[in-house]
Amino acid sequence: MRAKRSVGMKRRNLESDDAVSELVDFSIILSIILLATAIIVVAGYPLIQHLQENQHSENIVQSFQVLAPNINKVVKGSAPSQSIELKMYGGSLSVTSVSYMEINMKVWNASNGSYDTETFAKHIGTIENNYKDTYVCYENTGIWSKYQNGHSLMKLEPLFSFSDNVLLIPCSSLSGSSSLSGTGLVSVTANGGRRTIERYYNVSQVNISIKSDYFEAWEKYLNESMEMPVENVDRTNSTVSTSRDYPSNIDVFIVEAPMHITIN
Repeated sequence: MRAKRSVGMKRRNLESDDAVSELVDFSIILSIILLATAIIVVAGYPLIQHLQENQHSENIVQSFQVLAPNINKVVKGSAPSQSIELKMYGGSLSVTSVSYMEINMKVWNASNGSYDTETFAKHIGTIENNYKDTYVCYENTGIWSKYQNGHSLMKLEPLFSFSDNVLLIPCSSLSGSSSLSGTGLVSVTANGGRRTIERYYNVSQVNISIKSDYFEAWEKYLNESMEMPVENVDRTNSTVSTSRDYPSNIDVFIVEAPMHITIN
């Protein structure tokens, strides 16, 4: 009887040890799960949020790349007005008229046998989206972006062109005081005004100066794409100046397209 009682007690002790061991194992597994969950919440959520913000920024650029060709129809004279919908993700969308373009040209005057200096100067304006301190804008028929570090890039080329000794320069002069912030769809309407083309013949030199928050991107575009060497960069006033001499005199056409922009 004592032997049977001893065996029973040993069995109960083993079962008790197994239960305690299972409880300890469960506690360890639960602790690991809670720790892993905490790590995911602490480290993973900011990453997910960052990826989401990057996606929103890319969506804004893509929507502006759709906006530009439509508004440029007004610049080209193929449409009197255009209306485009953009999606906002919590930033702001506004119209400004701070940007400025000045063009100086040496034009041959046959009557006195010398070169005259002709000047064209206009405010060009922007449609600008600000999201998480990243800016994307439509400015003078192109799309430009500027980041938190202050550097800017071109996202869509403007309608400048040089072919067959003809230099075409667009001037989309924007006006308007609309501004909206928040989320959801907004409508951007561009109503064209009186479109004019300024013509200059027998031009031997063209100087282009652009004052813009995106002057770095303009500098690269004019220098590399239009082959206009940079004369001066004034970072204090956000202005870039470029110049090019033409051995064979060229003709310059400046297309001025005033537009009133409404955001609602």
